[in-house]
Amino acid sequence: MVSSPLAIEKAALEVFGEQGFDETRVEDIAAAAGISRRTFFRYFASKNDILFANFDDLLEELEEWLTAASDDEPLFEVIAAATIRFNRVHSDGAAAHRERMELILHTPALRANASLRHTEWGAVISRFAARRFDVAPDDLSAQLVGHISLAAANTAYEKWLRDESSDLADVIRQVFAMTESIADLATPRTGSRTAT
Repeated sequence: MVSSPLAIEKAALEVFGEQGFDETRVEDIAAAAGISRRTFFRYFASKNDILFANFDDLLEELEEWLTAASDDEPLFEVIAAATIRFNRVHSDGAAAHRERMELILHTPALRANASLRHTEWGAVISRFAARRFDVAPDDLSAQLVGHISLAAANTAYEKWLRDESSDLADVIRQVFAMTESIADLATPRTGSRTAT
């Protein structure tokens, strides 16, 4: 018998893959997981919560890891490494993680849940930046780092989902490296435009 949220999540992913998220009922997930409907609701308030089964624990681990990071490392390199680590901890294989992220990012019914989780993730990053900058977590600079990092992570996920041959860790590193030099990207290149 299933006895963990992650095991229920694994069973749910299989059912979502077969039937689609919107068409899947809680009863379908419970049956696939070998549990009762009542037992399902001991773990999750709704099927919309399933893909975030271990999220609070992962956020706690992320914050601990960022707190222990060396101050000598560049800010966005640390955040990129933390983002990679966060995904490895949550992943039970690239295919399952890809399916999970596809659902989270592209299922309208999950947008509210995803937005709340993204806000929580961004807050962890903002607190890390605040410690680095020696400012309050609600300082504009710390908040900006949190929002930029969330946008960078989501950009990496979207690229990874579009290109199945890509490696998520490589894409995350690439996107965060671009984040560090975004001002350079915005600078017009000499000779890129001709005068009219």
